[in-house]
Amino acid sequence: MAIEHKVRLVEQLFDRLENEITAFQCETKLYCPPGCGKCCTTPDIDASPLEFLPWALHLFLNGKAEEMLAELNDKTITNCHIYRPLTVLDRTNGSCSNYRYRGLICRLFGYAANRDKYGKLRLASCKIIKEEQQENHADAQNAISKGLYVPVFTDYYMQLAQIDYRMASVILPVNKALKMAIEEVLQYYAYRPFPGGLENIA
Repeated sequence: MAIEHKVRLVEQLFDRLENEITAFQCETKLYCPPGCGKCCTTPDIDASPLEFLPWALHLFLNGKAEEMLAELNDKTITNCHIYRPLTVLDRTNGSCSNYRYRGLICRLFGYAANRDKYGKLRLASCKIIKEEQQENHADAQNAISKGLYVPVFTDYYMQLAQIDYRMASVILPVNKALKMAIEEVLQYYAYRPFPGGLENIA
């Protein structure tokens, strides 16, 4: 499958998820505090290269893939490379530098659920949401137990794997996943002409 086709399929999956999350937020009134990037500073975030393939192709089409790869190769800290804190002293406030191309894990966390050992859905939210939006969080969990639809982590990762099992099944620390996504794009186009008709993706 051509890499640009994979990117379109991943973006279509993300679009469906975005609609589901919007509906879930409207129903539960849960939200991320403005400017909060605490979850992005977690040093052990894992992701698959496939969920960052649209980001990597975007960089390639804009002539920035090799530069970003060099930055990732030089990086020593484990925090997500595309997260930008507002200040050096307070890293918990900031934003994603490429929000449109954030990964699946970034989209799911806070507004999706995991299944516990009994098969019940448990909303995966951060401590801030749980503590600052206690009532809404409790109401949301109760609504989920009564049948309110919520995206499920495993369901979406299974859908991702149907696009490219190899790239979706490799779970790596986030910066290694970013690096592998770029390498995949660079390797693919090493002996192929620059893709045409993809201006809207870039």
